[in-house]
Amino acid sequence: MPELHPQFVTDPDGNRLSVLLPIAEYQALIERLEDLEDLRDARDALERIERGEEETIPWEAVKAEHGL
Repeated sequence: MPELHPQFVTDPDGNRLSVLLPIAEYQALIERLEDLEDLRDARDALERIERGEEETIPWEAVKAEHGL
């Protein structure tokens, strides 16, 4: 997890309304979220394959079909 240095925007009573982050920290958070989504999607696909709900194509067949 990237180290974060947030700044908070507050109302007159001190209630936090918004968060400001340096752009590099924001981008690192977004990248991490995207990686976690990819991991979740991969796990979901593997589960579907294990349940027989999704077909796999051997790499050798792909290479042969595309002349690789």
